[in-house]
Order: sequence, then C-alpha cells, then structure tokens
Amino acid sequence: MKPIINKRAYHDFNVMQEITAGIVLTGPEVKSIKQGNANLKGAHVTVSPEGNVLLMNAHIAPYPPAQRDQTAYQPDRSRVLLLTKKERDYLRGRLQERGITAVPLKIMSRNRLVKVTIGIVVGKKKHDKREHIKKRDIERSIRRTLRSPHPS
Repeated sequence: MKPIINKRAYHDFNVMQEITAGIVLTGPEVKSIKQGNANLKGAHVTVSPEGNVLLMNAHIAPYPPAQRDQTAYQPDRSRVLLLTKKERDYLRGRLQERGITAVPLKIMSRNRLVKVTIGIVVGKKKHDKREHIKKRDIERSIRRTLRSPHPS
C-alpha cells in the first residue's frame, strides 16, 4: 500500500515534529484505506476534554463491497487516535501554545496495522510559501540539467 500523503499540509505549514499514532477504524474503513480511498485535505487533530485524541474531517470513502452493510456510514466522522498517555499529554501541552496546531501528514499501513503520522506544525506566511516554491523549482532544474546528457 502506498501511503496517503497530505500534500496541502506540507505546503501550508512548517512541520516541527512528527508523532506516529494508531487509529480506531472499522473493517471496511481499513480495506478502503488500503485501496487508497482516503483524503486528508482539511483534516486536523484535536484533544477532547476527556483526553481522547481525535482525527477530525478526514474523508475515508466507503468500501464498495460492504455498501449494503453500511447504510448509515459517515465518511467524515471523527476517529480516535491511539497514543500513549505521555504522548497525549505532550500533544495537549503543545496545542495550547499560540500558533501551533496538529494536522495528519500521512496514513500508512505498517504490517497489518493502519498508522497515522501527526505533525505538530506552525503556519507558513505567504512569502514563505513563495520562497519554498522558488527553491523547489531551482532544485528541480538543477536535477534536470545534471540528468540530461551533455553534447560533446
């Protein structure tokens, strides 16, 4: 399975730290994710007052063979993330800091389990985004010139 990557998060935020967490899913959701039918655009991570870490607004499409069993399936429901108590407390403390948020960066399958990589991030300014795009284009052109055969 190819990991599902939240490209928008890498464009809009500077990733300061990454945390890998498990996720509570139903069987058809796991199969749907393994087929690559998930979207993390606009998703974010919050800590509920009870202490649960929740993945909000992540869209996991319904698994077609299980359609008749899932009449009330909600693709954008909030899902519980599995972290240790120490990681939960650390995440709660970091999210209380000004300007810091948590977003899902990747969903991947490790062995038989589905894992989510959470990024602790700070938003980029518009000029930072432009600078990043310019730097990426320069690196791409350098790679292209190095790869092309030189005329003799």
